[in-house]
Amino acid sequence: MPNPQPPTLLTHDWTLGYPMTPRSVRLARLHTRRRLTMWLWPGDIDDAVLVTSELVANAVRHARLPGHELWLRITELEDRALNIDVSDPVRVFPAIRQEPEGEDGRGLLVVAQLAAELDWFLRADVGKTVRARLAPTSSSTLMKEG
Repeated sequence: MPNPQPPTLLTHDWTLGYPMTPRSVRLARLHTRRRLTMWLWPGDIDDAVLVTSELVANAVRHARLPGHELWLRITELEDRALNIDVSDPVRVFPAIRQEPEGEDGRGLLVVAQLAAELDWFLRADVGKTVRARLAPTSSSTLMKEG
């Protein structure tokens, strides 16, 4: 029988709820930048802030339900990878459009290009969580160095 992989340990974990309003996008960006700077996260903080912004904006735009808020959770894993989780009350995941029309539909495409992984899962109580995992050294940083 193969040995199971040990669970990945968290080195940092931060969560905050936000109202489902456009103002929350700016606040989430500010909080993400501050938190990652305090943690001395070695990845591309600008990429992480952009991913946070796009995921929170999608939740505000597509998952607004009266009486609910969205949740942002940022976790730095033992290998220095970063998970950015945005939870909202809607149980439907928007499709990633390969060829968006006009100005809409580009957010998840940008997130998919910046993240090492993009996934989502239903929550037991209500809604879903969209998770983007960023490497401690992003692909854009590697391209800038190369």
